[in-house]
Amino acid sequence: MTNDLFDTPDWRLLRYFSIIAEEASMRRAAERLFMTQPPLSRHMKRLEEMLGVTLFTRHSKGLTLTSQGQAVLRIVRPVLQAQDAAGKSLLALGQRTAKAGAAIAIGLSTAFEQGVFAGFVQHMQAQWHGPVQFVRHSSPQLARAVRQGRLDAALVALPLDAPGLRASPLPYAEPLLAALPESWAAAWAEANKKQNRQRMRLQDMNGRGLFWFRREANPAFFDHMRGLFAHVGFTPEYIEEPEEYDVLLARIAQTEGMGLLPRSFSAIGRQGVVFQPLEEDSLMQMCLGLILPASPEARHTRRENARSDDTPDQLQELLTAAAGHLGG
Repeated sequence: MTNDLFDTPDWRLLRYFSIIAEEASMRRAAERLFMTQPPLSRHMKRLEEMLGVTLFTRHSKGLTLTSQGQAVLRIVRPVLQAQDAAGKSLLALGQRTAKAGAAIAIGLSTAFEQGVFAGFVQHMQAQWHGPVQFVRHSSPQLARAVRQGRLDAALVALPLDAPGLRASPLPYAEPLLAALPESWAAAWAEANKKQNRQRMRLQDMNGRGLFWFRREANPAFFDHMRGLFAHVGFTPEYIEEPEEYDVLLARIAQTEGMGLLPRSFSAIGRQGVVFQPLEEDSLMQMCLGLILPASPEARHTRRENARSDDTPDQLQELLTAAAGHLGG
Protein backbone atom coordinates (compact mmCIF):
# COMPACT_ATOMS: atom_id res chain seq x y z
CA MET A 1 0.00 0.00 0.00
CA THR A 2 1.39 3.38 -1.02
CA ASN A 3 1.15 6.62 0.91
CA ASP A 4 0.07 8.71 -2.12
CA LEU A 5 -3.50 9.10 -0.89
CA PHE A 6 -2.46 10.57 2.44
CA ASP A 7 0.71 12.36 1.33
CA THR A 8 -1.53 14.29 -1.08
CA PRO A 9 -5.00 13.88 0.44
CA ASP A 10 -7.69 13.38 -2.19
CA TRP A 11 -10.82 12.83 -0.18
CA ARG A 12 -12.74 13.33 -3.39
CA LEU A 13 -11.91 9.73 -4.36
CA LEU A 14 -13.04 8.47 -0.96
CA ARG A 15 -16.28 10.43 -1.27
CA TYR A 16 -16.84 8.88 -4.71
CA PHE A 17 -16.22 5.48 -3.15
CA SER A 18 -18.73 6.19 -0.37
CA ILE A 19 -21.43 7.22 -2.85
CA ILE A 20 -20.85 4.14 -5.01
CA ALA A 21 -21.16 2.01 -1.88
CA GLU A 22 -24.45 3.75 -0.98
CA GLU A 23 -25.91 3.31 -4.45
CA ALA A 24 -24.51 -0.21 -5.07
CA SER A 25 -24.41 0.87 -8.69
CA MET A 26 -21.75 2.64 -10.76
CA ARG A 27 -24.42 4.10 -13.04
CA ARG A 28 -26.53 5.57 -10.24
CA ALA A 29 -23.44 6.90 -8.48
CA ALA A 30 -22.25 8.55 -11.72
CA GLU A 31 -25.68 10.17 -12.15
CA ARG A 32 -25.60 11.44 -8.58
CA LEU A 33 -22.09 12.82 -9.07
CA PHE A 34 -23.02 14.32 -12.44
CA MET A 35 -20.31 12.47 -14.35
CA THR A 36 -20.08 9.58 -16.79
CA GLN A 37 -19.26 6.04 -15.72
CA PRO A 38 -15.85 5.55 -17.38
CA PRO A 39 -14.02 8.30 -15.44
CA LEU A 40 -15.71 7.20 -12.20
CA SER A 41 -14.52 3.63 -12.84
CA ARG A 42 -10.99 4.96 -13.44
CA HIS A 43 -11.13 6.89 -10.16
CA MET A 44 -12.06 3.69 -8.30
CA LYS A 45 -9.28 1.74 -10.01
CA ARG A 46 -6.81 4.43 -8.92
CA LEU A 47 -8.15 4.34 -5.35
CA GLU A 48 -7.81 0.55 -5.24
CA GLU A 49 -4.23 0.84 -6.49
CA MET A 50 -3.44 3.46 -3.84
CA LEU A 51 -4.93 1.40 -1.03
CA GLY A 52 -3.73 -1.95 -2.34
CA VAL A 53 -7.17 -3.55 -1.91
CA THR A 54 -10.17 -4.61 -3.99
CA LEU A 55 -13.16 -2.50 -2.97
CA PHE A 56 -16.03 -3.94 -5.00
CA THR A 57 -17.27 -7.16 -6.54
CA ARG A 58 -19.10 -6.54 -9.82
CA HIS A 59 -22.12 -8.61 -10.87
CA SER A 60 -25.07 -8.30 -13.26
CA LYS A 61 -27.23 -6.48 -10.70
CA GLY A 62 -24.61 -3.91 -9.77
CA LEU A 63 -21.83 -3.81 -7.18
CA THR A 64 -21.24 -5.17 -3.68
CA LEU A 65 -18.51 -4.23 -1.24
CA THR A 66 -15.76 -6.73 -0.53
CA SER A 67 -14.76 -7.29 3.10
CA GLN A 68 -11.86 -4.89 2.47
CA GLY A 69 -14.25 -2.35 0.97
CA GLN A 70 -16.49 -2.60 4.04
CA ALA A 71 -13.48 -1.95 6.26
CA VAL A 72 -12.48 1.12 4.23
CA LEU A 73 -16.05 2.44 4.39
CA ARG A 74 -16.14 2.09 8.18
CA ILE A 75 -12.97 4.16 8.41
CA VAL A 76 -13.82 6.98 5.99
CA ARG A 77 -17.56 7.42 6.56
CA PRO A 78 -17.23 9.28 9.90
CA VAL A 79 -14.68 11.66 8.36
CA LEU A 80 -16.94 12.36 5.36
CA GLN A 81 -19.91 12.94 7.66
CA ALA A 82 -17.83 15.41 9.66
CA GLN A 83 -16.85 17.20 6.44
CA ASP A 84 -20.53 17.42 5.44
CA ALA A 85 -21.50 18.82 8.83
CA ALA A 86 -18.73 21.43 8.64
CA GLY A 87 -19.80 22.40 5.14
CA LYS A 88 -23.41 22.90 6.22
CA SER A 89 -22.33 25.04 9.15
CA LEU A 90 -20.20 27.24 6.90
CA LEU A 91 -23.02 27.53 4.37
CA ALA A 92 -25.46 28.53 7.11
CA LEU A 93 -22.99 31.18 8.28
CA GLY A 94 -22.74 32.58 4.77
CA GLN A 95 -26.52 32.66 4.36
CA ARG A 96 -26.89 34.64 7.57
CA THR A 97 -24.44 37.28 6.34
CA ALA A 98 -25.41 37.57 2.69
CA LYS A 99 -28.61 37.94 0.76
CA ALA A 100 -29.02 34.60 -0.93
CA GLY A 101 -31.16 34.03 -3.99
CA ALA A 102 -33.74 31.26 -4.17
CA ALA A 103 -32.28 27.76 -4.50
CA ILE A 104 -33.67 25.63 -7.31
CA ALA A 105 -33.33 21.95 -8.21
CA ILE A 106 -33.37 20.82 -11.84
CA GLY A 107 -33.60 17.23 -13.07
CA LEU A 108 -31.62 15.96 -16.07
CA SER A 109 -32.61 12.74 -17.80
CA THR A 110 -30.19 9.81 -17.93
CA ALA A 111 -31.60 8.97 -21.37
CA PHE A 112 -28.95 11.35 -22.73
CA GLU A 113 -25.21 11.15 -22.14
CA GLN A 114 -23.91 13.46 -19.44
CA GLY A 115 -21.97 15.78 -21.74
CA VAL A 116 -25.14 16.86 -23.56
CA PHE A 117 -26.06 19.00 -20.56
CA ALA A 118 -22.68 20.67 -19.96
CA GLY A 119 -23.51 23.95 -21.72
CA PHE A 120 -27.00 24.02 -20.21
CA VAL A 121 -25.59 23.58 -16.69
CA GLN A 122 -23.00 26.31 -17.18
CA HIS A 123 -25.63 28.74 -18.49
CA MET A 124 -28.00 28.07 -15.59
CA GLN A 125 -25.26 28.47 -13.01
CA ALA A 126 -24.16 31.74 -14.60
CA GLN A 127 -27.63 33.26 -15.04
CA TRP A 128 -29.68 32.10 -12.04
CA HIS A 129 -29.45 34.42 -9.03
CA GLY A 130 -29.12 31.64 -6.44
CA PRO A 131 -27.82 28.09 -5.93
CA VAL A 132 -28.74 25.52 -8.58
CA GLN A 133 -28.75 21.79 -7.83
CA PHE A 134 -28.78 19.28 -10.70
CA VAL A 135 -30.09 15.75 -10.27
CA ARG A 136 -29.70 12.88 -12.75
CA HIS A 137 -32.39 10.19 -12.93
CA SER A 138 -34.61 8.44 -15.43
CA SER A 139 -37.33 10.58 -17.02
CA PRO A 140 -40.23 8.88 -15.15
CA GLN A 141 -38.41 9.34 -11.82
CA LEU A 142 -37.84 13.01 -12.60
CA ALA A 143 -41.51 13.50 -13.47
CA ARG A 144 -42.51 12.03 -10.10
CA ALA A 145 -40.04 14.30 -8.32
CA VAL A 146 -41.43 17.43 -10.04
CA ARG A 147 -45.00 16.33 -9.26
CA GLN A 148 -44.09 15.73 -5.61
CA GLY A 149 -42.43 19.14 -5.34
CA ARG A 150 -38.90 17.79 -4.88
CA LEU A 151 -37.71 19.37 -8.15
CA ASP A 152 -38.58 22.71 -9.71
CA ALA A 153 -38.30 21.45 -13.28
CA ALA A 154 -36.72 18.67 -15.31
CA LEU A 155 -35.36 17.98 -18.77
CA VAL A 156 -36.75 14.62 -19.86
CA ALA A 157 -36.98 12.31 -22.85
CA LEU A 158 -40.28 12.57 -24.73
CA PRO A 159 -42.86 11.12 -25.04
CA LEU A 160 -43.51 10.71 -21.32
CA ASP A 161 -46.60 10.18 -19.18
CA ALA A 162 -46.67 13.34 -17.08
CA PRO A 163 -50.15 13.91 -15.64
CA GLY A 164 -50.40 17.00 -13.48
CA LEU A 165 -47.36 18.61 -15.14
CA ARG A 166 -46.73 21.07 -17.95
CA ALA A 167 -44.65 19.45 -20.67
CA SER A 168 -43.19 21.21 -23.70
CA PRO A 169 -40.68 20.03 -26.32
CA LEU A 170 -37.23 21.61 -26.50
CA PRO A 171 -35.26 22.20 -29.72
CA TYR A 172 -32.89 19.31 -29.08
CA ALA A 173 -33.04 15.72 -30.34
CA GLU A 174 -30.56 12.99 -31.14
CA PRO A 175 -30.84 10.11 -33.60
CA LEU A 176 -30.63 6.63 -32.13
CA LEU A 177 -27.66 4.53 -33.21
CA ALA A 178 -27.43 0.76 -33.24
CA ALA A 179 -24.82 -0.38 -30.70
CA LEU A 180 -23.63 -3.66 -32.23
CA PRO A 181 -21.14 -6.35 -31.32
CA GLU A 182 -18.07 -5.80 -33.49
CA SER A 183 -18.57 -9.14 -35.25
CA TRP A 184 -22.18 -8.28 -36.16
CA ALA A 185 -21.12 -4.92 -37.60
CA ALA A 186 -18.33 -6.58 -39.61
CA ALA A 187 -20.72 -9.22 -40.97
CA TRP A 188 -23.24 -6.54 -41.95
CA ALA A 189 -20.55 -4.47 -43.68
CA GLU A 190 -19.33 -7.51 -45.64
CA ALA A 191 -22.85 -8.48 -46.70
CA ASN A 192 -23.57 -4.95 -47.94
CA LYS A 193 -20.16 -4.16 -49.45
CA LYS A 194 -21.39 -4.35 -53.05
CA GLN A 195 -24.26 -1.94 -52.40
CA ASN A 196 -21.82 0.41 -50.62
CA ARG A 197 -24.40 1.04 -47.91
CA GLN A 198 -23.20 3.26 -45.06
CA ARG A 199 -26.34 3.09 -42.95
CA MET A 200 -28.04 0.01 -41.60
CA ARG A 201 -31.76 -0.71 -41.73
CA LEU A 202 -33.21 -2.01 -38.50
CA GLN A 203 -34.73 -4.86 -40.53
CA ASP A 204 -31.19 -6.06 -41.15
CA MET A 205 -31.10 -7.12 -37.51
CA ASN A 206 -34.46 -8.91 -37.42
CA GLY A 207 -34.36 -11.94 -35.15
CA ARG A 208 -31.32 -10.67 -33.29
CA GLY A 209 -31.37 -9.92 -29.58
CA LEU A 210 -32.17 -6.31 -28.58
CA PHE A 211 -31.57 -5.09 -25.04
CA TRP A 212 -34.71 -3.15 -24.10
CA PHE A 213 -36.45 -1.87 -20.99
CA ARG A 214 -39.68 -3.14 -19.44
CA ARG A 215 -42.87 -1.32 -20.40
CA GLU A 216 -43.71 -0.40 -16.80
CA ALA A 217 -40.49 1.62 -16.60
CA ASN A 218 -41.79 4.16 -19.15
CA PRO A 219 -45.08 3.15 -20.85
CA ALA A 220 -45.39 6.18 -23.15
CA PHE A 221 -41.88 5.90 -24.57
CA PHE A 222 -42.11 2.09 -24.75
CA ASP A 223 -45.33 2.22 -26.78
CA HIS A 224 -43.96 4.99 -29.00
CA MET A 225 -40.84 3.00 -29.87
CA ARG A 226 -42.65 -0.29 -30.34
CA GLY A 227 -44.98 1.51 -32.77
CA LEU A 228 -41.96 2.77 -34.72
CA PHE A 229 -40.45 -0.73 -34.75
CA ALA A 230 -43.67 -2.09 -36.24
CA HIS A 231 -43.74 0.73 -38.81
CA VAL A 232 -40.25 -0.09 -40.14
CA GLY A 233 -40.68 -3.86 -39.83
CA PHE A 234 -38.17 -4.40 -37.03
CA THR A 235 -38.81 -7.65 -35.16
CA PRO A 236 -36.00 -8.34 -32.68
CA GLU A 237 -35.83 -10.80 -29.81
CA TYR A 238 -36.16 -8.70 -26.68
CA ILE A 239 -33.68 -9.08 -23.82
CA GLU A 240 -34.11 -7.25 -20.52
CA GLU A 241 -31.75 -4.29 -20.48
CA PRO A 242 -29.21 -4.24 -17.63
CA GLU A 243 -29.33 -1.24 -15.33
CA GLU A 244 -25.63 -0.40 -15.62
CA TYR A 245 -24.55 1.28 -18.85
CA ASP A 246 -21.09 -0.30 -18.74
CA VAL A 247 -22.67 -3.73 -18.12
CA LEU A 248 -24.89 -3.19 -21.16
CA LEU A 249 -21.89 -2.40 -23.38
CA ALA A 250 -19.95 -5.33 -21.95
CA ARG A 251 -22.78 -7.71 -22.81
CA ILE A 252 -23.06 -6.22 -26.30
CA ALA A 253 -19.30 -6.73 -26.75
CA GLN A 254 -19.83 -10.36 -25.74
CA THR A 255 -22.34 -10.70 -28.63
CA GLU A 256 -25.32 -11.29 -26.32
CA GLY A 257 -27.38 -8.68 -28.17
CA MET A 258 -27.52 -5.13 -29.53
CA GLY A 259 -28.75 -1.82 -28.16
CA LEU A 260 -30.28 1.41 -29.45
CA LEU A 261 -28.69 4.48 -27.87
CA PRO A 262 -28.68 8.24 -28.53
CA ARG A 263 -25.74 9.41 -30.64
CA SER A 264 -24.05 11.20 -27.73
CA PHE A 265 -23.30 7.85 -26.05
CA SER A 266 -21.07 6.87 -28.97
CA ALA A 267 -18.49 9.42 -27.78
CA ILE A 268 -17.70 7.22 -24.77
CA GLY A 269 -16.95 4.14 -26.84
CA ARG A 270 -16.23 0.56 -25.80
CA GLN A 271 -13.86 -2.01 -27.27
CA GLY A 272 -15.83 -4.64 -29.14
CA VAL A 273 -18.86 -2.35 -29.70
CA VAL A 274 -19.59 -0.47 -32.94
CA PHE A 275 -22.12 2.39 -33.13
CA GLN A 276 -23.85 2.12 -36.50
CA PRO A 277 -25.99 4.93 -38.04
CA LEU A 278 -29.49 3.92 -39.14
CA GLU A 279 -31.34 4.63 -42.36
CA GLU A 280 -34.39 5.32 -40.19
CA ASP A 281 -32.63 8.04 -38.17
CA SER A 282 -35.26 10.66 -39.05
CA LEU A 283 -37.82 8.46 -37.26
CA MET A 284 -35.61 7.01 -34.55
CA GLN A 285 -35.03 10.18 -32.55
CA MET A 286 -34.66 10.79 -28.83
CA CYS A 287 -36.32 14.15 -28.14
CA LEU A 288 -35.79 16.32 -25.09
CA GLY A 289 -38.57 18.16 -23.31
CA LEU A 290 -39.11 20.45 -20.32
CA ILE A 291 -41.55 19.58 -17.54
CA LEU A 292 -42.76 22.00 -14.85
CA PRO A 293 -45.44 21.89 -12.15
CA ALA A 294 -48.89 22.44 -13.65
CA SER A 295 -49.69 25.11 -11.09
CA PRO A 296 -47.67 28.33 -11.49
CA GLU A 297 -47.84 28.74 -7.71
CA ALA A 298 -46.41 25.30 -6.97
CA ARG A 299 -42.80 26.45 -7.00
CA HIS A 300 -43.45 29.29 -4.59
CA THR A 301 -44.88 26.95 -1.98
CA ARG A 302 -42.22 24.29 -2.52
CA ARG A 303 -39.31 26.10 -0.90
CA GLU A 304 -39.37 28.32 2.14
CA ASN A 305 -36.63 30.56 0.74
CA ALA A 306 -38.37 31.40 -2.55
CA ARG A 307 -38.16 35.16 -3.21
CA SER A 308 -41.13 37.34 -4.06
CA ASP A 309 -39.51 38.40 -7.34
CA ASP A 310 -38.74 34.80 -8.31
CA THR A 311 -41.62 33.91 -10.65
CA PRO A 312 -42.32 30.61 -12.44
CA ASP A 313 -42.40 32.45 -15.76
CA GLN A 314 -38.89 33.80 -15.19
CA LEU A 315 -37.63 30.32 -14.39
CA GLN A 316 -39.25 28.84 -17.49
CA GLU A 317 -37.82 31.60 -19.68
CA LEU A 318 -34.34 31.00 -18.31
CA LEU A 319 -34.62 27.22 -18.73
CA THR A 320 -35.77 27.64 -22.31
CA ALA A 321 -32.88 30.02 -23.05
CA ALA A 322 -30.41 27.62 -21.42
CA ALA A 323 -31.75 24.82 -23.63
CA GLY A 324 -30.11 26.61 -26.54
CA HIS A 325 -26.78 25.48 -25.04
CA LEU A 326 -27.67 21.77 -25.01
CA GLY A 327 -25.14 19.58 -26.73
CA GLY A 328 -22.49 22.26 -26.47
